[in-house]
Amino acid sequence: MARRASSSAHPIWMLAAVLFVIAATAGGYFLYGRVSDPYRTMTTLPVHDYLENSNSLRGNAYKLDATIASLIEWSPSAGRLFSINVGENDVLAIVVPANFNQINIERGQRYLFKIEVGENGILRAQDVKKA
Repeated sequence: MARRASSSAHPIWMLAAVLFVIAATAGGYFLYGRVSDPYRTMTTLPVHDYLENSNSLRGNAYKLDATIASLIEWSPSAGRLFSINVGENDVLAIVVPANFNQINIERGQRYLFKIEVGENGILRAQDVKKA
């Protein structure tokens, strides 16, 4: 009587499939992180330069990834003034205009801002997205 061929998968092929799935998952996670940034084509605010001389950056638009530290002031017509943490130990102030009042911005949450450095170096949000 003839022997039947074994139909089980070879262990090397199983290992290769597992490695492929892990690599595909890691690549997808990396790609999602890069694509999900709505301001990926914009320059990040050079915080050190801004703190040294904000007038040199006046009129330019940047992106800013920050965590809300506290609400400083609120006005129904002008908007809200927030204290934000950028990086490990830089604290800045940003004005979020009244047209973003429908966004519930809370302390400790991380946001992506499209900002403009205005007159006297005041940071004004042009767009706000929760990160």
